[in-house]
Amino acid sequence: MKVLGIESSCDETAASVWADGEILSNVIASQAVHEQFGGVVPELASRAHHKTIWKTTSQALEESGVKIEEIDAIAVAQGPGLMGSLLVGLSFAKGLALTYKKPLIGINHIDAHLYANFIEHEETYPFVGLIVSGGHTRLVYVDKAFNHELLGDTRDDAAGEAFDKIGKLLGLPYPAGPEVDKLAKEGDPKFHDFPRSMINKGLDFSFSGLKTSVLYYTQEKGDEFVQNHLNDICASVSAAITDVLVAKLKRAVKKKKVKHVMLAGGVSANSMLRKKMSQFAEDQNLNLMIPALQYCTDNAAMIAVTGALKARVGDFDDLSLKPFARVS
Repeated sequence: MKVLGIESSCDETAASVWADGEILSNVIASQAVHEQFGGVVPELASRAHHKTIWKTTSQALEESGVKIEEIDAIAVAQGPGLMGSLLVGLSFAKGLALTYKKPLIGINHIDAHLYANFIEHEETYPFVGLIVSGGHTRLVYVDKAFNHELLGDTRDDAAGEAFDKIGKLLGLPYPAGPEVDKLAKEGDPKFHDFPRSMINKGLDFSFSGLKTSVLYYTQEKGDEFVQNHLNDICASVSAAITDVLVAKLKRAVKKKKVKHVMLAGGVSANSMLRKKMSQFAEDQNLNLMIPALQYCTDNAAMIAVTGALKARVGDFDDLSLKPFARVS
């Protein structure tokens, strides 16, 4: 089975080839145009995808040593994401499928973050998965491939969104989330006790209150204080977010009585979260699956491996496949 994966849901144009159980290539073209605006501009993102998608896909095929004629199926991110960006990738994938007479597979971008773990980890069920990204923070129970039970979801700001917005508030460059993590490594997580919203309640997540708390705190302390203690503030913010994530995961694991847990999404690259998750898994004797760093953020390898999982059971789509901006 050889699957070409294409990802264009936000501001990364990516292509990857999965063949016979391994990733042979994983090419990502990032868009620097958004830095000056401090966030992704949808129109600029879709234009950038138009310019790079053919080159990115060609490079992925070349690096893999697999010709497009040898591909068995084409998997493409169908959503959620920016509609303009998704349309570029979906239209391109449809064109390839039609030209080369290849089956087409639409992929849920959030599902793909989960199954990115199976690039390097053995496929294992059942598990509880924590998906943490810029737009989503959710807990799911999975007893077999694509059979998901939603346990908890984001009520307002997702964890990644909170990291980015708080980082921007602190004057950090876009994307701010990784910068917060970098600075937090040199800071004291106990410097200030920011609120852990809903940490003792249910399995849903809420981080908008944390963002407001940081805003009021920095306004009260002033710019000079913030700059002098930037590492400590970032560490305290990271501690507040990761404490909630781990507490909710613990509750979900206890509820579903699983021995396998999974971390996925862009924020799974956060060093403090990875450390706390590893400690939790060790303490509870759990099998923890976390993607390698290159498979945490948006990439096409996760699209390709998810496509391979769907292809093995004959779950294909036709050319009427449509993008979607949000998941229900």
